[in-house]
Amino acid sequence: MFVDELTIYAKAGNGGNGVVRWRQEKYKPMAGPSGGDGGRGGDVFVRATADVNQLSKYTGNKSFFAVDGGAGMRDSLTGKNGEDCIIDVPVGSKITDIDRKRVIELTTVGQTERILKGGGGGYGNEHFKSSTNVSPVESTNGHQGEHGNFLIEVALMVDIGLVGLPNAGKSTLLNSLTNAQSRIGAYPFTTLEPHLGALYEFIIADIPGLIEGAADGKGLGHKFLRHVSRTKMILHLVSLDSATPVEDYYTIRKELTQYDNSLAEKEEWIILTKKDLVNKDVIEAVTHALAKYENRVIVVGQDDLDSYKKLRDTLVSHLR
Repeated sequence: MFVDELTIYAKAGNGGNGVVRWRQEKYKPMAGPSGGDGGRGGDVFVRATADVNQLSKYTGNKSFFAVDGGAGMRDSLTGKNGEDCIIDVPVGSKITDIDRKRVIELTTVGQTERILKGGGGGYGNEHFKSSTNVSPVESTNGHQGEHGNFLIEVALMVDIGLVGLPNAGKSTLLNSLTNAQSRIGAYPFTTLEPHLGALYEFIIADIPGLIEGAADGKGLGHKFLRHVSRTKMILHLVSLDSATPVEDYYTIRKELTQYDNSLAEKEEWIILTKKDLVNKDVIEAVTHALAKYENRVIVVGQDDLDSYKKLRDTLVSHLR
């Protein structure tokens, strides 16, 4: 199951405690202080990975802990530093530190950012040695590591985003162009989560059907609109067998720009689907009405495999 939003708890490691120890020399059982400092607690990092399903691996365990630093040792040895905790998240993730109101965005694979700092180690008694205190018995405990709750939101970074009203044919198109197996049904909201497919080296995302008011959270909500914001280009699907195909186009276009005005600047192709279900006059009228936007308008049919093949070849040539 694709998970694009998850709240987790994370804690950095505590610093190790300093200790009171004494050098042991022949005839001098307490020759001087030798208690070492505690080790540093491990930090917590987030790291971007290409695995878009990474968050689904965390649904059963949403708590992450770095390792505490080790206590100081005798002979002035510092305790072992705690191991860091690295949380892999899909590239395109936005991580919000709920408690501190900080936001981190990971936009490239391998990008790593620290979200929590481990506690420093405490001081051993050797640290307190001075000319006036040659046999200190003081030591301090390590500091607590930072902790907090984090909201992880994934905005897919894909080459092509498929948008349109419910039942506009997005799943059919995705399955025709790629090796994806999106569920298909003649009813709204068949797709309840983004589905991905690979068209050679290019990734296509089938964004769940939007409706009027999606930017305000209606239907499946504006959460899916964020996936469109990072696509390189948009294929806007409009069903020709709708009673109002031109108005359908305007409806989704309005929702996209209300959510993020920069979406209006993205390259957009209009894909008119289900040509098999209407006559030529309808196709010509809708094509003419939408051609004024100077977008590329392509017509495909459910039973016309050649039209999908032509679209696939045109897309690949264009993207390359």
